[in-house]
Amino acid sequence: MRRRLLAAAAVAVVAVPAVIDTVPATADRAHPSVVSDNPVDWTPHVLDGTVWSMALVDDTVVVGGAFTKVADSSRRQTYERKNIFAFGLHDGEIRTFAPRVDGAVYSLAAGPDHSVYMGGAFKTVNGAQQRGLARMSMRDGSRYGSFNARVNWGDIRAIVSRGERLYAGGTFSAVNGVQRVGLVRLNGETGSVDQGFDARLAGPGLKRTRVEHFDVSPDGTRLIAVGAFLRSGGADRTQIAQFDVGGSGAGLTNWYTDAFKPTCMKGFDTYLRQVKFSPDGSYVVVAATGRASSAQKLCDSAARFEVRSTGRQNPTWVQRTGGDSLYAVAITGPAVYLGGHQRWFDNPYGTDGNGPGPGAVSRPGIGAVSPSTGKALEWNPTRSRGVGVRTFLVTPDGLLVGSDTDQLGREYHGRIGMFPLR
Repeated sequence: MRRRLLAAAAVAVVAVPAVIDTVPATADRAHPSVVSDNPVDWTPHVLDGTVWSMALVDDTVVVGGAFTKVADSSRRQTYERKNIFAFGLHDGEIRTFAPRVDGAVYSLAAGPDHSVYMGGAFKTVNGAQQRGLARMSMRDGSRYGSFNARVNWGDIRAIVSRGERLYAGGTFSAVNGVQRVGLVRLNGETGSVDQGFDARLAGPGLKRTRVEHFDVSPDGTRLIAVGAFLRSGGADRTQIAQFDVGGSGAGLTNWYTDAFKPTCMKGFDTYLRQVKFSPDGSYVVVAATGRASSAQKLCDSAARFEVRSTGRQNPTWVQRTGGDSLYAVAITGPAVYLGGHQRWFDNPYGTDGNGPGPGAVSRPGIGAVSPSTGKALEWNPTRSRGVGVRTFLVTPDGLLVGSDTDQLGREYHGRIGMFPLR
């Protein structure tokens, strides 16, 4: 039975055609164990900038970000690749895929027929006007002219492909001239706006309303978004909102939390950076920044929330770093992996200026916590902290990491590395 939508806050519901699930959701896949702390030696290297996103298309890893050069695993061969490139999942061989993109690629999602959707801050693709969103062929790097979605301004920060539907979130206020603030559902083939879903996000008093990140549950029925917003339709939703997207229409659910209402450091319109569903779809974990140390607030923390309940929710657990930002999360069953520029885990009473508090453990730049308790696991490969990990990609073979630094697991790995399953 469909969940009852919150009547006072339900977004517009319009019938849309049923879809065929030809592409899986992006919720992380389950692993049988925690991955090794020793990265494989055959991944390529990004030599400058930042890796922001990765997606798996068949046996190919697509990498997006803001960079200009990549090298093979031996660092003997360097290639010009601006903002996007691809390599083999099992051997690290750099593919010929090299579209021309004039701005950063912040998000990627596998598409049908060996294609990939990309979102970002670009305005042109292969010389053609295509702002913010594009669909590319992995065979030859060409742009699908039939996919013609364009944002009015700003960028796309997260995308999820789900059958014939494509969800996109970012800083825009309209797509193809249709008003959609921060979150939109499109036809994956044409890029036309799906009239069945309007999240009606608003941020009264904020400089701009935006979706920083979102995820879709493994069964495709729920979407959780985080970002700079305070309302959805007529309902209060501070920085996080859940939507029912499993039927012919879509609407806001009555699941909500007030846990992110307390502010962190002044100037943050949102301190939430990423949200991911567990492989079984029963909970999400939210990674946050905030530049504040607090044993009471959720600044610079990761927090688990159950999503199958209704009404007001409190976090099941909170992992606090003691004032260092977390930007990325991946959930595999045995572990919740967290990345940022943190120095410590289990550190609710530590501060930036005074060092770690009682019980804190060293986890520079990357670590893992227990899904049931949120406490740090022994897994501790380390990485050079930089600004932080920006993306994880869970594959059947292990965990890929994308960041802005070149030391991972005490080895040189230029902005990309992979921890294999043991």
